[in-house]
Amino acid sequence: MFRGDSQATETRLLLFAKAPELGRVKTRLIPMLGERRAMALHDALVRHALKVSLAFGNSRGVDVEMRCTGSSEWAMSETYGDGPTYRLQVGDDLGSRLAEAVATAFVEGVRHVIVIGADCPAIEPALLDRARRELNAHDVVIGPACDGGYYLIAIKRFQPQLFANIQWGSDVVHAQTLVAAKRLGLKVFQLPMLQDIDRPEDLVACRQAGLEAFDVFPTALKAQISIVIPTLNEAVRIASVVGRLRKVNHVEIIVADGGSEDGTAMLAREAGAMVVTCNRGRGHQLNAGAAMTSGDVLLFLHADTELPDDFAEHVRDVLRRGAIVGAFRLRFDDHGWRLRSVERFANIRSRVFRLPYGDQALFVDSRRFFALGGFRNWPIMEDYEWVLRTRTRGKVLLADTFVTTSSRRWKKYGIYRTTVRNQLMLMAYHFGISPDRLARFYYGR
Repeated sequence: MFRGDSQATETRLLLFAKAPELGRVKTRLIPMLGERRAMALHDALVRHALKVSLAFGNSRGVDVEMRCTGSSEWAMSETYGDGPTYRLQVGDDLGSRLAEAVATAFVEGVRHVIVIGADCPAIEPALLDRARRELNAHDVVIGPACDGGYYLIAIKRFQPQLFANIQWGSDVVHAQTLVAAKRLGLKVFQLPMLQDIDRPEDLVACRQAGLEAFDVFPTALKAQISIVIPTLNEAVRIASVVGRLRKVNHVEIIVADGGSEDGTAMLAREAGAMVVTCNRGRGHQLNAGAAMTSGDVLLFLHADTELPDDFAEHVRDVLRRGAIVGAFRLRFDDHGWRLRSVERFANIRSRVFRLPYGDQALFVDSRRFFALGGFRNWPIMEDYEWVLRTRTRGKVLLADTFVTTSSRRWKKYGIYRTTVRNQLMLMAYHFGISPDRLARFYYGR
């Protein structure tokens, strides 16, 4: 159906979607996926959003309309089939396009309007139905996205100010919309926060939701360990690290590079690793790398940490013992008594309090990792938060052997000073200091 064929119902669902055009959709993912896979991912997300919208519409008698851009209504209907009404988006920016579509719906006799984008793989009919029901007691329902925008907005009276003077595409869209609603005296209900898919690190949410995206994600393989190594200017050691790991059977190596300027990515490829280009920050890099893995076990390894030769046997053994998260015991490449004291403390902490950190090569069953949503997209403390969150679901166990990690940072800043700084970081985190501020403190910028 095209323009003019909509029939007025109590509720209209507006699905905003771009046409799947090569090189013009999911552009921030093109450096990682390439143009064709980025387009395939976009198409899969649109199809998922449309399937959810039609399921909701058919069960609740809701009118579903796809507001499209980048192609004609006819071309979009040929691509995505019968079911919704197809109309073009009208306006110079997203705010004006949203306002026009919502205004048109109310003019055509609709009482409630729900607007969603096509970027959220976790959206489902029950969530849309909750938005519809909450409009009975609220003026606005909004579904905040993790990136500071929103994946859904629902209203029961046209309020053009909700779409005016908003910095679209920024991380303050949700906050500015709430301010506008408060200024208008509107009663707001907020749905759970979900992840939109725009950046490499967001792809974990696709794996979590089980999004069917042909040829975007690798085929899952049993009995394979996927090792994810976040890097930033690690040219001195990355080739030797990858080369050593390549000697182990049934191991896949993913180097998640955060913009190295010393040839790290090239050296990693030449050594035999798959290289994922992504945003800088450990949480971002670990998630981006994990999203492209095919193994049934994920192991997260720092570039300056060396695994034992028989690490694969220890990983499988720990997971067979029922661990939800595993890690290795810690050892430094320096034999001084002060660092030996740090080792002992770290190993006691890991065993007694079940709190191993990233230096200890954390590993996990891939299905559990994706089910839990991966790491937070933080520049630091992502491993600490992840273990805290994950250990509530099961056992955290240590392997009976050690990884050897570099003492370079401890020597550079001093063992006592580094120990104090690490403890201050933990205290600050528990007092609610943001990871971004903690990263500036930790890295000195």
